[in-house]
Amino acid sequence: MYHHSGNVVQQAAGSAAGLLDRASADGDTILFQRCTWCGTAMYHRLLCPVCQGSDLRTERSEGAGTVRHATVVHRNTPAARNVSLVEMAEGFVVRGRVMGPLIGIHSGDRVRLSTVKDPVRGEPVFQLLDEPYRAWH
Repeated sequence: MYHHSGNVVQQAAGSAAGLLDRASADGDTILFQRCTWCGTAMYHRLLCPVCQGSDLRTERSEGAGTVRHATVVHRNTPAARNVSLVEMAEGFVVRGRVMGPLIGIHSGDRVRLSTVKDPVRGEPVFQLLDEPYRAWH
């Protein structure tokens, strides 16, 4: 088994680093990994979930995605909040928060990354691209 030593310099995004280098992330991008063996895109993994390969290349997401599941959470929070699973255009799924009226966020809604991290929970924050009240017209 190979272990990285503490003084190994992490390679820049887009290389075969395997580990995500958060220091190089811009304010409007998400870093994800792509398996160099089978091409599967994934978010924060040590091994590819398809082929179990460990040769993962770090890439930057364009920030566009589609809500796959949205729910409203009332537990452990002073106010209700949205928790969504967003499938990014590159093919990986990330958990985050979608800004907008809680009743207006549905599966299939198109979203764009707003900020990489929620200041409280550390999750990505997205904004709706479609009209949230489209069914009311």
